[in-house]
Amino acid sequence: MTNFLFKDEKKISKEFENKGFVIKKIKDFKSLSKIRNLYIKSLKKNLKFKTINRNENYILNNIHKKIKVNRLNSFRLKIINDINKSKEIRELYYKISRPLLDIILGNELSMQLRINLSIQMPNDTSSLLPIHSDVWSGDSPFEAVIWLPLVNCYKTKSMFILPPSKYNKMRKIFLQKKSSSSEQIFQKIKKHLQWISIKYGEVMIFNQCLPHGNTINREKETRWSLNCRFKSVFSPYADKKIGEFFEPVTLRTVSELAIKYNLPKIT
Repeated sequence: MTNFLFKDEKKISKEFENKGFVIKKIKDFKSLSKIRNLYIKSLKKNLKFKTINRNENYILNNIHKKIKVNRLNSFRLKIINDINKSKEIRELYYKISRPLLDIILGNELSMQLRINLSIQMPNDTSSLLPIHSDVWSGDSPFEAVIWLPLVNCYKTKSMFILPPSKYNKMRKIFLQKKSSSSEQIFQKIKKHLQWISIKYGEVMIFNQCLPHGNTINREKETRWSLNCRFKSVFSPYADKKIGEFFEPVTLRTVSELAIKYNLPKIT
């Protein structure tokens, strides 16, 4: 197959293919700061903090000292609703993701309508995401996920992914998925999983076709991470449709004109 990508684009594409993810330092730090400030503002409002004499890192990493686990999900949903009312959040998210998206997915993209938030406190058993592949539950293989940490994430404070080389060798295990629980699958392959180490100020794009998830956070800090799906506008959709789950955000002029074009009638 002919490939006219530049050398650096080929390198990043090969990394994504071989590892299942790519992590890069964010160049547009101003947009990243705006995003995190939106979450801090909502956090303070929903926990009714008047003032917090700590820096943002401390507040996020230690939120488990301010809220009980049984209140966590309702608190998280309030923040998600707050943030998604913002007119700028999705554009900011796209701007910091664009360098990776342009190379891995292309430049005519559909973006998820709502940005998701994960908060995982230390030793919390209620916020687990068992091992899974998104395409197993109806997502299109043409999608990719942009994963953005609001704090440094490492070891069990992060997520894991099964590398493509290991996945290809273990397909039989996943073919038995219907008769095996997620925990049984996890136990069979856990030694092959790669835990993602990513710092605040970095962004990751990962292949959601690969098995991934998290376990109990055994670290001493709380994880805050965002995730949002992107796909090429004209690639096949699965259960999550355009207009319902996705919205075109970078449609180019020729495509817009072509969509509106009507062939002249021959009389």
